[in-house]
Amino acid sequence: QVQLVESGGGLVQAGDSLRLSCAASGRTFSSYAMGWFRQAPGKEREFVAAISSSGGRTYYADSVKGRFTISRDNAKNTVYLQMNSLKPEDTAVYYCAVKTRAGRSDFLTQYDYWGQGTQVTVSS
Repeated sequence: QVQLVESGGGLVQAGDSLRLSCAASGRTFSSYAMGWFRQAPGKEREFVAAISSSGGRTYYADSVKGRFTISRDNAKNTVYLQMNSLKPEDTAVYYCAVKTRAGRSDFLTQYDYWGQGTQVTVSS
């Protein structure tokens, strides 16, 4: 019912900023909460941020709180992740996903639809 395409990744220096975008298809986009996850080589995919269907509530992993901001524009069927003060440990492939189940937003199993990912590399 939905397809997701991430964009905006790249190679940056520590302290720089990037804004990731996730374009979603489907008329029902506004009915679902959305999340951002990331996966570094050799590590499990981890929760980064989530946003409610209306955009009124947001949630962040402790590792990114205060630096990253998740937002959405339902009219454009797009979710964003503004990343400031990037650190080398932020290097990963970043994925957006649709939350289709009730439960904790930081659980991978709550999300059924995933984008292809976009690479973020932060050098020191």
